Amino acid sequence: MKNKIYLKVNTDLTALPQVLSWFEQMNQPPILDKQIWWQCQTLLMEGFTNIVEHAHKNLPIETPIEMEAVRLDKYIEIRIWSQGKPFDLQHKLRQTSEFEENEQDRGRGLKIMSAIADKLSYEPTVDNRYCLFISKVIYEGSGEWGVRS
Repeated sequence: MKNKIYLKVNTDLTALPQVLSWFEQMNQPPILDKQIWWQCQTLLMEGFTNIVEHAHKNLPIETPIEMEAVRLDKYIEIRIWSQGKPFDLQHKLRQTSEFEENEQDRGRGLKIMSAIADKLSYEPTVDNRYCLFISKVIYEGSGEWGVRS
């Protein structure tokens, strides 16, 4: 099974309900483990919020954010493309101690994403953008499927 969806929205946190509604398509057929589905939604929300608040911080609201989600048999992949400045995700994750309380609470969203994603990266693309890549395993096992048919 493979399902692929695409969405483009403005750099605006008020688009978050639209983003989550769009992402609901990835839960068909439903993932049996509700916590896994909640984690997938959390990864998308944190990723989108980080792009709006950090990568696109000084860009016009009309700056597009493009998203793609792909559901395969055992995992969901989320890609969010931004037009922000270079950012070293791995360096930032090493820099921010585990859920530390700092003056601005910076880096907590990245730590949450790092803790629940199976793969997480932020890499430059050939068209001068950056791609936040998130992968989450939705099924592990050797018999029963993690989804209802």
